[in-house]
Amino acid sequence: MEATVVKTGTEGKTWGGGDHSPLKASYGKLMMWFFILSDALTFSGFLAAYGFSRYKFIDSWPVADEVFNHFPFLHGVDAPMYYVALMTFILIFSSVTMVLAVNAGHQMKKNKVIFYLFLTVIGGLIFLGSQAWEWKNFIQGTYGAVETKSGRIIQFLDTEGNRVALSDIATESTQRQAHDRSSGIWFSTDETLAAYTIDDIKQGFATKENLRIRIPKLDEKGHPIILNREQSLQTLSTDAIRVVEGANMYRNEYGTPLFANFFFFITGFHGFHVFTGVLINTIIFFNVILGTYERRGSYEMVEKVGLYWHFVDLVWVFVFTFFYLV
Repeated sequence: MEATVVKTGTEGKTWGGGDHSPLKASYGKLMMWFFILSDALTFSGFLAAYGFSRYKFIDSWPVADEVFNHFPFLHGVDAPMYYVALMTFILIFSSVTMVLAVNAGHQMKKNKVIFYLFLTVIGGLIFLGSQAWEWKNFIQGTYGAVETKSGRIIQFLDTEGNRVALSDIATESTQRQAHDRSSGIWFSTDETLAAYTIDDIKQGFATKENLRIRIPKLDEKGHPIILNREQSLQTLSTDAIRVVEGANMYRNEYGTPLFANFFFFITGFHGFHVFTGVLINTIIFFNVILGTYERRGSYEMVEKVGLYWHFVDLVWVFVFTFFYLV
C-alpha cells in the first residue's frame, strides 16, 4: 500500500510540521491540541462515572460544606469551601500569568517572559501544596462517625442540628495498645487503632440527652433523616459495630467510601497534571533564562506549554463544580 500524504500550498511539498500547515498551526501545537482533546475525553469519562455513582448513592453521599470546611491556622472555625475557593482563584490567576508570558514571548520580551513564568510556577506550587493539605485533612477527618452492620455511616448531631465530634461523646477510653511485631506472632498493618472503642461511644451517648443520630437516608424534602432520642439509642445499641475516623479507600466518616475513592483518584489525577505542568514550566523557565528561545527567534514553546496549562486550569473548574458545588 502507498502511504497517504498531505500536500500544502502550491509548492507541492509534503507537510513536515513547518510554518505552512493545514490548520495554520505548527506541528507541535497541533499535537498539543490532539493530546488535550484525548485528555479531555478521559476526564469527561471520570466525571461522568462520578455523576452516575453520586446519583445511585444519593442518600449516603457526603455534603461538601461539611467535608471541606477547614482553613489554615483557623482550627475549629467552620469555613465551608473558603480554602477550596482560594485554591481555585490561585490556579486561575496562574493561567492569567501564563497568558501574559505568552504575550510577552510574542513581543520577544525575555525579562517579562521570565517574570510571568515564575509567577505561573509559584501559583502551581501553591496549588499543589494546598491540595496536599486538603488531602491531609480529609484523611484525618473532622468529627468521626460510626459504621453499622449494613456498612452505613451514622453521624452525631445535637438538638440544634450541629455536628458533634466523637471526642465530645465518648467516655474515657479504656487503655489500649496497638498490636505490633513485638507483642505477638500475628501482625497486621492494615488497621489503624481508633481513638475510641464502640463501647466508649455507646456509653457516652447514653449519658448525653441532647445527642441524636443522623442516618444516610433522605426524607421527602431531600434532607438526611435525624432520628429521635429513642430511635438513636436503639440504632446505636443494636447496629453500631465500628468507629470510623477520617477517610480512606475502605471507610469514610463522611458517607459512602465511593466518594473517597473518586476524590482521591480524580483530584489526584488532576494534581498529577498540575505537577507535570509545573515541572515543564520550570524547564521552560530556565531555558528562557539561558536564552534558548531568544536564539531561535521564537517563543512558541512557551505558547505550547501555555495551552497545556490552560487546559489543566479548565479541568479544575469542572472538578471544582462536580465535587464542591453540585
